[in-house]
Amino acid sequence: MKRNFLMGAAALASLATLSACGGKQAEKAEAPAATEAAAPAATETPAAAAAAAAPVGGELTYASFTGDPASGEKVFAACRTCHVFDEGVNRVGPSLYKVVGRKAGTVPGYSYSEANKNSGVTWTPDVLFEYLEDPKAFMPGTKMAFPGVKDAQKRADLVAYLEQQSK
Repeated sequence: MKRNFLMGAAALASLATLSACGGKQAEKAEAPAATEAAAPAATETPAAAAAAAAPVGGELTYASFTGDPASGEKVFAACRTCHVFDEGVNRVGPSLYKVVGRKAGTVPGYSYSEANKNSGVTWTPDVLFEYLEDPKAFMPGTKMAFPGVKDAQKRADLVAYLEQQSK
């Protein structure tokens, strides 16, 4: 009887934990309720802490996260179909050799869309973080067909990986 009680208590504790975090990370942070504590709880994930620290408007920035290049490399797997980091090697998409800090539309030998060539964008970590959420919304007319990385933490990890590769 005591063993069944302990197993039931453990199951309830697990359920409470899952309920508290909603079962998954929210894509957009909501403004914290007035009754919530200002400091994140010790059991919060880094992504949840970043969401809690988001500006009241709900917009997350790259600086809101701690990007993990190793995790970003896994996210980059979806990008490998079209992009490589080799200098001068263009595929369906342009080479990402030293992409961070580079002006958009400037890789020699790649046929960019007018939208990209004339965007005036410089690929800073903040700009990449925003762009990679929804490339077509960020730069209407781009040739990039990729729908984007909606999960902000995965996007931050990807940008951290791109930064690491650009050194």
